[in-house]
Amino acid sequence: MLTRLDRYLLREVTLTFIAVTGVLLLILLSNQLARVLGQAVQSGFPGSVVLALIGLTTLQQLTVLVPIGLYLGIVLALGRLYHESEMTAMAACGIGTASIYRPVALLTVLVVAALAVLSFRVVPAAGVRAQQIRVDALRSAQFGSLEAGRFRSFAGGDIVFYAERVSPNGQLQGVFVQRRVGDRVEIAVAERAEQRGAGQAEQLFVLHDGRRYEGVPGEPEWRVVTFKEHGIPVRLPEVKAKAAKLWLKPTSALFGSRDAADRSELAWRTAVPVMALALMLLAVPLSKLRPRQGRFARVGIAVLAYFIYSNLVAAVRVWIEKDSPGGALGMWWVHLVPVVVAALLIWRDERFGPLLRRARKSGG
Repeated sequence: MLTRLDRYLLREVTLTFIAVTGVLLLILLSNQLARVLGQAVQSGFPGSVVLALIGLTTLQQLTVLVPIGLYLGIVLALGRLYHESEMTAMAACGIGTASIYRPVALLTVLVVAALAVLSFRVVPAAGVRAQQIRVDALRSAQFGSLEAGRFRSFAGGDIVFYAERVSPNGQLQGVFVQRRVGDRVEIAVAERAEQRGAGQAEQLFVLHDGRRYEGVPGEPEWRVVTFKEHGIPVRLPEVKAKAAKLWLKPTSALFGSRDAADRSELAWRTAVPVMALALMLLAVPLSKLRPRQGRFARVGIAVLAYFIYSNLVAAVRVWIEKDSPGGALGMWWVHLVPVVVAALLIWRDERFGPLLRRARKSGG
């Protein structure tokens, strides 16, 4: 059962956590938007594809943003309470560190559960979906319906297509097709044509009421054929997804794998929720301010601590991936570092805090 104080602390930390994560997410989205829009313009993606890609890539980045958002949210929220002497009043009423941890831990458990689902299931699935959307959009842009007044080349430039206009019923008018087969060139002109199989790898251009010229450039002998209907099959190269990246693998495929890269990826996915828990344990004692300290006095130290911790995690991840001796112990010991630091800070405050307060009073 949560007390009124627990609910108050939980609300303050939660609101600050949401605000910090929201700001970080906006910064990320601005960067993602510029990158995805550049790719969309270059590849001719429609707007719906852009929005889907931004949403999916945002899900992937939440595993990085949420732990630091929770960490800074706790530091800022409790720092404000220390700055405004609310924590001093709580301490005078017998509220200790354990009472502060209780509502913060409740929020952290919910965040850790969400991060575990994101890291183990949602992010790999979102990555696979984003890759498939890119492939489908690229195929649609490259192999879509032909446009009037625009030259289109296929099969590595061996086939060139042009149409003057499009009739109301969708047929192409004033069609020109050039096809190269070895040294020979086939040129066909027709009054009208239709495209069958648009958007697919196998297409058929059906020309009506036209003439075809066949020959070798530079030689005088050319064959001229008049036709009522002429079909030109075109086998377009398939757009394939890039080689499967490690972070796209389902988590079930990583368990039990002896491959160093798979073990590294599994260690990282496990580290995401564990980092949130370890950072919560560190944030509570790290947010404690001395009298007359500024509200943001500990933010710089908190950011530095996160920088060291995250870089240690990244370094051990690389060691595991390269199967080097540094990764033999795995990543568990890295998570112990902030836990040990948090325990030392709490021990210092609990043991020497009363002595320091008495020394200040006697000195005064």
